[in-house]
Amino acid sequence: MKKINRREFIKAAMILTGGSFFAGCGNENLRAAEKKIYDNLDVKFLRQIITADSSNSRCVMWQTDSKMKEPLVEVNKKNSAGVKKISVVDTSFSDDGQEIFQYTVQIENLAPNTEYEYRIFDGEIFSAKNNLKTSSDKKFKAIIFPDSQSADYKVWGETAQAAFKQNPDAEFFVNVGDIVDNGEDNSQWRAWMNQVDFPLKNLPFVPVMGNHETYSREWKIRFPTAYINYFAVPENGVENFSRRFYSFDYGAAHFAVLDSQWDELEQFTPNLIATQREWLRKDFAQSSKKWKIIFIHKDVLQYRINGRPERREGFSDVGTIFMPEFENLGVDAVFTAHLHTYRNRGRLKNFVADETGPLYILTGLSGDVRYSNLWIDHALDKVVAPQPETDNFLTLEVDEKNLIVKCFLPDGKIIDEYTLSKV
Repeated sequence: MKKINRREFIKAAMILTGGSFFAGCGNENLRAAEKKIYDNLDVKFLRQIITADSSNSRCVMWQTDSKMKEPLVEVNKKNSAGVKKISVVDTSFSDDGQEIFQYTVQIENLAPNTEYEYRIFDGEIFSAKNNLKTSSDKKFKAIIFPDSQSADYKVWGETAQAAFKQNPDAEFFVNVGDIVDNGEDNSQWRAWMNQVDFPLKNLPFVPVMGNHETYSREWKIRFPTAYINYFAVPENGVENFSRRFYSFDYGAAHFAVLDSQWDELEQFTPNLIATQREWLRKDFAQSSKKWKIIFIHKDVLQYRINGRPERREGFSDVGTIFMPEFENLGVDAVFTAHLHTYRNRGRLKNFVADETGPLYILTGLSGDVRYSNLWIDHALDKVVAPQPETDNFLTLEVDEKNLIVKCFLPDGKIIDEYTLSKV
């Protein structure tokens, strides 16, 4: 509970009582004023989630220790007295033997390129205010994090905090799957979110599902209940595949977030590949954005492995299935993860280096699970992170003319940079 001094208390009490604090107010009025000043709603894991169009909307989600009685969200333009109160949906669910008290609100009809503030109410008590800024059609910067799965999420926190400190102008951030090591373990989700508490409250998050989101505590495959419930991403309109893959616009770019877990989840939702491919074609056909960008967890290449001579260099099933699709759809850049190593392959087309094809970046790792001396370099690798490999993060800058990708070590040292340009 935040403490304030006597002068701050009297000033606040005068505001709350219409300036009549000294005009003989009784103990009842004093107690009411004091309650409104001191009561603070304990909101946990408050997070902004990307929406289909971030220029005019935002999704906000949070959790509490017990059921809220009268939840709502209050939104106002910064430095403006007018407020909008928005009703809230109870999206509580059960997982890992626990009931998660969770709430979701879709904030619509916002003005582009505008700074807002929002806070959560439950009756008379409320949370602190947080920032919400809508996108414009101009240049933007995003931070991209590779696999953050960890035994101890301290390293993830240090990597993420370094990235945000070095890039205060970032407008949203992405995690390219394997957000946690075990998708059913509720303590890991709490640890992950705790480490990025401030950016989650103030910037939209773009989640990508990885294979580790599908694991039970017994390390068996299960439906990714936690991931699906924690992140109310834009709906894709495909029955039985809600929140599994989705798209959104930001500035001059159209993004598609794909699900590479067809092996793991075939038993729950068959025909993911065909369903997703058909959806992607329709989705891209409806976009007029200048840049088209893909996030998908599993990588497009297959690497040889030290000590396993039978494993050959080539392309994964993700690559053989989707790389021709990306070329046909005019995709500009593809970001993958899963292998815990940073590799820039440059532009590929028809499974060879070609400056007319999409740019392919394997994003690396941002947690503490490292695969030392595992992969043998692929013939298509153009840039490989310094070995032995440590954590890293990427920035993505996009405007009407350029798409710029940079890869950094946590200390700020840049290890790779690539620019795509269009007239």
